[in-house]
Amino acid sequence: MKIIICGVVLMLLSVMLVANTIRVGRHQVCTTITHAIELAHEKDTIIVEKDIYHERNLIINKAIVLKGIGYPVLEGDHLYEIISIKADRVTIDGFRLQHSGQSSVIDFAGIKIYNRRKCIIINNILDDNFFGIYSQNGIECQIKNNIITAHQNEEQQSGNGIHCWKSDSMQIVGNTITGHRDGIYFEFVTHSLIWRNYSFRNLRYGLHFMFSSDDSYITNRFEENGSGVSVMYSHGVQMYNNYFKENWGDAAYGILLKEISDSYIQGNHFEKNTSGIYMEGASRIQVKRNMFKNNGWGLKIQASCMDIVLESNNFLGNTFDVGTNGSLVLNKFDGNYWDKYEGYDLNKDKIGDIPYRPVSMFSMIIEKNPSAMMLFRSLIATLMDKTEKVIPSLTPEGLKDNHPLMKAIPL
Repeated sequence: MKIIICGVVLMLLSVMLVANTIRVGRHQVCTTITHAIELAHEKDTIIVEKDIYHERNLIINKAIVLKGIGYPVLEGDHLYEIISIKADRVTIDGFRLQHSGQSSVIDFAGIKIYNRRKCIIINNILDDNFFGIYSQNGIECQIKNNIITAHQNEEQQSGNGIHCWKSDSMQIVGNTITGHRDGIYFEFVTHSLIWRNYSFRNLRYGLHFMFSSDDSYITNRFEENGSGVSVMYSHGVQMYNNYFKENWGDAAYGILLKEISDSYIQGNHFEKNTSGIYMEGASRIQVKRNMFKNNGWGLKIQASCMDIVLESNNFLGNTFDVGTNGSLVLNKFDGNYWDKYEGYDLNKDKIGDIPYRPVSMFSMIIEKNPSAMMLFRSLIATLMDKTEKVIPSLTPEGLKDNHPLMKAIPL
């Protein structure tokens, strides 16, 4: 008898624990999402039918799934934060969130995570919000396959597309971000992955790292951003197979590395940037198997950098392959392909028999006197570079590739 009673109790408990589905729409019991959230229990799913919903700020304080059918519109009316997540394990899937409030004091967002873990934000369209998706102390959250767009012309009027602050173990995957101040912004973020995102035409950076370490960004595209990508005051960053293109301007780079250490840059493609990579205060960086093509400077490495290893890279069609502002070289250049190399290979081992000096005399002059650029491609500039190759005087003696390759590396 006791066994039967226990079995009945367990069955009742299992029924009680089964997640329910609540539908929201004009012809449903719940006509507002706010009402549905009030009725929902932990692990319930709220299905929202296609419509336009003006519900001010939706505060989700239960572990529920909020799923849109046909991209229902959540309208912020330029006044409110649209969704505030204040519970663990919340999923937001399939909505169009638009016109959040803007403020110089409050970081309004289309979707904001407040000190929570294991939340999922997937397959949403966010348009004309101050910040797109914002994680504040988020842990193990996923931001995937969202389209995030803004339309401001000044940095002060726009937040970031995906903004993560004091977060850990985040996954930022497959998002498309444009028109924001920074496409993706990390500050004090650790052990996180940025993978397969497309960040383009943002006002400042396509990706901005500050004090964020032991993170990886892999197979992303950063195009036509104001200043490309910036990685600052960080260590243990892995940068693999990314594409940096058309980041032009006085202070524009494919990647700006400032005060960064113990990191890897491998398999990336830098094309048509003012500088492919600009390094300042960087140390212990491995730069291998990257393509530097048709940039103003392929690489600018300041005298404050040390223990940089540059191996097995291709330099093709750059105006200047390497630029620097000092004569002391504490870095290693070895086994790269330089299309400007004019040496020979008598023993046919596919390695040049004489070293290549990638820093030209004219680039050193421009470093100190930028206005000298008006003489570029002139006869005098050509003569200076030819003379410097024969009798080096200004270019750093230690900055040379002792084993330049005769053919480009297949990448």
